[in-house]
Amino acid sequence: MNIGFIGLGVMGAPMAKHLVETGHNVITSLNRSTLPPDLTNAGVRVENTPAEVARLSELIITMLPNTPDVDHVLFGENGVAEGLSAGKIVVDMSSISPTATESFAARVEALGCGYLDAPVSGGEVGAKAASLTIMIGGKESVFEKVKPIFELMGKNITLVGEKSGSGQICKIANQMIVAMNIEAVAEALVFASKAGCDPSKIRSALLGGFASSRILEVHGERMINRTFNPGFRIRLHQKDLALALEAAQAIGVAMPNTATCQQLFNSVAAQGKQDEDHSGLVQALEALASHPVA
Repeated sequence: MNIGFIGLGVMGAPMAKHLVETGHNVITSLNRSTLPPDLTNAGVRVENTPAEVARLSELIITMLPNTPDVDHVLFGENGVAEGLSAGKIVVDMSSISPTATESFAARVEALGCGYLDAPVSGGEVGAKAASLTIMIGGKESVFEKVKPIFELMGKNITLVGEKSGSGQICKIANQMIVAMNIEAVAEALVFASKAGCDPSKIRSALLGGFASSRILEVHGERMINRTFNPGFRIRLHQKDLALALEAAQAIGVAMPNTATCQQLFNSVAAQGKQDEDHSGLVQALEALASHPVA
């Protein structure tokens, strides 16, 4: 299958590599001068524009940072839409605005094409291991056609709803839960440390009880060891929570703890640490307590 894949960043590059390694022809256009070496060696084809990628592909996947990026690649000059013809499918795996997603889907479907929003969770590790969670919104008939491709990149694959934007809503809910879990772990470790306990031993004890979680396991260790090199950057989590709060306002839902987490991320970002891992949120709570975890 000829698959267009636009957005070969930290997540997109390993996702595209899985497609090549399973026999698909991957075509891209770049906003950078060269392909990552492993994709060059794998035989990914480079075209000049997203429109040309779309002309040569049956399925076009985008994996981009934010809503304006997807808008530009799909509908800007020489964008994907200019290269579409009836029967092709566009899958946006970015994490973007649900409202914008509905509009994008309508515009693509008006051209006689299918559209799915399919954001992912699992980070760079999940992308490399092909174990991503993929949350999909769109018509079931289109989903069934693309499902074998999703299975090459992820393990937990769910059609959340046939309404466009359902996948994005699910991803926002995911990011809310992750943020609040990070905050809870950070708050607990700061509390325990300032009370005079060894945070490493507190973490070990909690991992054996009902408070155990993947966040406590992975991010708790990062907080204690001060390893804030990014797996998922603070600025990207800020973007996701901004989408959450915008959507909540539009539908009239109060989300006070999501707002608190966003303010804590903002505090860390204001110190120039927006490109650190989101477990670095602990630094905001450490400042409030005048006490470091470690």
